[in-house]
Amino acid sequence: MPLTPRRPRPRHLRAALLVAAAASVVAAALPAPVPLGIGDPLFPQLGNPGYDVLSYDIGFSYSGDNSKPMEAVTTIDAVSTDALERINLDFARGTVHGVEVNGRPARFASAEEDLVITPETPVRPGEALRITVRHTSDPNAALDGGWVRTTDGLVMANQADAAHRVFPCNDHPSDKAFFTFRVTAPEDVTVVANGVPVAGERQGTRIVSTYRSSHPMATELAQVSIGRSAVLHREGPHGLPIRDVVPAVDKDKLEPWLAKTPGHIEWMERQVGRYPFETYGVLIAGAETGFELETQTLSLFERSLFVRPEFPAWYIDSVMVHELAHHWFGDSVSPRTWSDLWLNEGHATWYEARYAEEFGKRSMEQRMRAAYALSDGWRAAGGPPAAPRAAEPGQKIGIFRPIVYDGSALVLYALREEIGTKAFERLERRWVRDHRDSTATTADFAALASRISGRGLSGFFKAWLYGEKTPAMPGHPDWHTQAPKRG
Repeated sequence: MPLTPRRPRPRHLRAALLVAAAASVVAAALPAPVPLGIGDPLFPQLGNPGYDVLSYDIGFSYSGDNSKPMEAVTTIDAVSTDALERINLDFARGTVHGVEVNGRPARFASAEEDLVITPETPVRPGEALRITVRHTSDPNAALDGGWVRTTDGLVMANQADAAHRVFPCNDHPSDKAFFTFRVTAPEDVTVVANGVPVAGERQGTRIVSTYRSSHPMATELAQVSIGRSAVLHREGPHGLPIRDVVPAVDKDKLEPWLAKTPGHIEWMERQVGRYPFETYGVLIAGAETGFELETQTLSLFERSLFVRPEFPAWYIDSVMVHELAHHWFGDSVSPRTWSDLWLNEGHATWYEARYAEEFGKRSMEQRMRAAYALSDGWRAAGGPPAAPRAAEPGQKIGIFRPIVYDGSALVLYALREEIGTKAFERLERRWVRDHRDSTATTADFAALASRISGRGLSGFFKAWLYGEKTPAMPGHPDWHTQAPKRG
């Protein structure tokens, strides 16, 4: 039987086949997926090179059971900064169902705590990217950050490197972006997130709540509260909207503390200028976390802070001010690397101590003298303020040591003694104004301090921020350090 003659393929079909074949050869030639990072001194594999995230749009579907994984969709708008054959995202503790890049299906694989995506065609420098990941988000997997299960729902605690245990992202504070959260939950569940509500849509017995941020945000500051909560509204300085989120059963008990927030904001504005975001609020969770957290526009607190009788009022007030102060120092002005953490915690501790002195009669000088005595021991245990040692394996929040709190506030005290109160206050205001909605480094702070004081301060900062031993305190020759404890 004679063979049927083959018709020549159309030219465009032959071209498409050639492109597909070439792409197949390139894909086959790529090495196995590997995790990447941007080389942060404390978290070298955190973050990813080659692109800049502009925005996140993240959807969660909550069933009402905080022990079950949620279905989720994360859409990332970004721009490439390099040619990329693969795109790495930080993501762990979830199952990925599918990935698209610019509307086309993409292959993907996991490599340690990275999701490695291979788009159909390599990405060119300067190319706009829309990456869509369909995945689960598992509250049971949050052993070292991410989702925190509360008595009636969930909240987030992503500092320092746990946002990628909740959603795929470029999980490093140097890549801030705008956020939108869309959470579908039963109608009897309250959802609140960073920013302000922009929509609420009913779907049968479920509500889709949408929140959007007006300012860029680091991934570690993301917050979504899901639970049987009361949302209490009040007005702050200059008409600032304040919304507090508390367990519904505790709203009357907690109201005296919540009512203090407008005054806290007024006090902080007198120190450093206008509050930098579109809203603020206190989120009180029924969970034992062991910490409070400055999630952007909605600070997270443990319920126990406000109900345990052993905590005096001045202490609770000062802790509330600490997290509020972070909205200038850490949230609006974010650290370029995690070694710049002292700029966050040192400043928040500074204003916490200032507030306690003014309203609680707790002497700042006595607190700083006590910190000075312990400072050499803190440096020996964790490194100097601007060159902290990495945490032990499995103890990633171990970077939050005394040296970055009172040990770093001590640096600010020494700086005020060195350059004078007026120059120091100008420095604080200029710092948060010049770097608003961006990131900054220790070198940036030192340079600004030198310009404002009219003096070269490189020697001062080298000794105070990088020295193994605590320098002499300006103006206090009678202050002495204690020998570090061994063992």
